[in-house]
Amino acid sequence: MSKIWSPAGVLLAAGAGMRYGMPKVLAHEGDWLRIAVEALHGGGCVDVVVVLGAALVDVPRPARAVVASDWRDGLSASVRAGIAAIPDADAAVLHTVDTPDVGADVVRRVLGAARTAPSGVARAVFQGQPGHPVVVAKRHWPALLASLDGDEGARWFLRQRDDVVAVECGDLATGADVDEA
Repeated sequence: MSKIWSPAGVLLAAGAGMRYGMPKVLAHEGDWLRIAVEALHGGGCVDVVVVLGAALVDVPRPARAVVASDWRDGLSASVRAGIAAIPDADAAVLHTVDTPDVGADVVRRVLGAARTAPSGVARAVFQGQPGHPVVVAKRHWPALLASLDGDEGARWFLRQRDDVVAVECGDLATGADVDEA
């Protein structure tokens, strides 16, 4: 009997949102947070962690909060905190709180591609433009963590690889990263 695949969602929501004017985890009275948690959980993530930092908030169920105390160091600190919080998962689904039109259908599609891909690494693309979520199988976490620096998340890790499955999701969402209010 094969083991059940158990992916975990890591919602990156620790930043101060300087260009936005406030931490994006607070945007639209917490609607973006709720939408992102629902997308990860509804898309197939058994566990969902919300990485907080600049603003500490109650997270919607079934998510749980993790605080990146070093969040000022940039996105890399959030990814590290999120990965550390999901040691039993088979894959990390990295997602951002500031892509509010990404729903469970996008997460489900990218997870499905990662699960069947030999690399176990997949990312959503929208009309050919890379976006979130990004799925990274557990066997690649050491390389992912070693590649993190400053305000860069998985970007360098993904650029080093030629086996990342690009999953077109432009028919489901724009994947737009909202940086300004």
